[in-house]
Amino acid sequence: MQKILLAEDDPNLGELLKDYLELKGKYDVVLCQDGDQALEQFRKERFDLCIFDVMMPKKDGFSLGKEVRKMDQTIPIIFATAKGMMEDKTQAFELGGDDYITKPFRVEELLLRIQALLKRVSKDKEEELADKFEIGNYFFDYTSQVVTYKGQQQKLSTKEAELLRLLCLKKNDVLTREEALVKIWHDDNYFTGRSMDVFLSKLRKYLKEDPNVEIVNVHGKGYKLLVS
Repeated sequence: MQKILLAEDDPNLGELLKDYLELKGKYDVVLCQDGDQALEQFRKERFDLCIFDVMMPKKDGFSLGKEVRKMDQTIPIIFATAKGMMEDKTQAFELGGDDYITKPFRVEELLLRIQALLKRVSKDKEEELADKFEIGNYFFDYTSQVVTYKGQQQKLSTKEAELLRLLCLKKNDVLTREEALVKIWHDDNYFTGRSMDVFLSKLRKYLKEDPNVEIVNVHGKGYKLLVS
């Protein structure tokens, strides 16, 4: 059962949200009524998602979110507030928030947002673990950095393996040039882009024996690993 940390200073609303999410969402919800209590709870337990009311006593939701982000860079955080001002929304996302909901809101909408966030996180984790791929008649082992074709093995460099893995994760879909550059080189300038073009040429050469496999340029967007 996935666990949610809910920080809400209104006891009636807090209990309503807790009961609904436990009943309809089948989540284990830990309710705290101020920011300090929520931070202490976060330090003691492992949570899958956080919902922080912005206007709380002792420690407001934004300050709480900032402290949580120092300890966990990836846990999804939803900020809830009665204020719909653009500055609040901007601050929420600048602090690493994943979503923002304005009171009053329907509990059904909150549940949908929670489900969408947890689904995205689950997909991201699956992609992080993926290390073996079938590419037509090729087999690519990311961990060993080897592409195998009919018993013949081709050892890849680290950058080649990282680039091919991103293409495999987006198979038959567009891998944007910016995403590849930032994830592999942590930079998207012109000279880094030229370097990536060289690695793409090498990958095309490694995969040329199977006519059903092709890496194509998508003009103005990026690249696509086509496997028919």
